[in-house]
Amino acid sequence: MDIQWEDLLAGLSILLVLEGMVPFLNPARARRGFEQLARLADRDLRIAGLVSMAVGLGLLFLARS
Repeated sequence: MDIQWEDLLAGLSILLVLEGMVPFLNPARARRGFEQLARLADRDLRIAGLVSMAVGLGLLFLARS
């Protein structure tokens, strides 16, 4: 398996842009969201992370096929 470093860098760049949009556009709402995340139990955060990874892998599969 050959790693396409340009694609990996592009994907990470897009991730950073998307992650930075909410705090930039609405910092008060982002702060409230982060506070709510901090109050979640570890199990709930793990489930949310697992779902996020599964959706991301699914989208990547669709984009690459």
